Amino acid sequence: VQLQASGGGLVQAGGSLRLSCAASGRLFSSYAVGWFRQAPGKGREFVARFTWSGVNTHYADSVKGRFTISRDNAKNTVYLQMNSLKPEDTALYYCAADVNGGTYYAQYAYWGQGTQVTVSS
Repeated sequence: VQLQASGGGLVQAGGSLRLSCAASGRLFSSYAVGWFRQAPGKGREFVARFTWSGVNTHYADSVKGRFTISRDNAKNTVYLQMNSLKPEDTALYYCAADVNGGTYYAQYAYWGQGTQVTVSS
């Protein structure tokens, strides 16, 4: 499985961005796909994840109600819609996939390259 993240950019506080994570190779129904982020000087933080089947979805408390994870099966792509962005959302965002992927980054074997999100105040 290879993942390619895109869609980052510079946005003002209160704005929106949509990140994409395109997967090559088949993501089986048992795979979980997660989004993580890492700000300078900080560890990699869980943002959101769901199983490819869409049965189980989880969000970090810090993004709940503002971010939405979704997928397009035909395009083998997972999205992270980010609304009401705050300066503290500024980070390098990564998508990841694994059969056993949960809310901890070490549970994921497959990673995309990061895409930078910068929110100005």
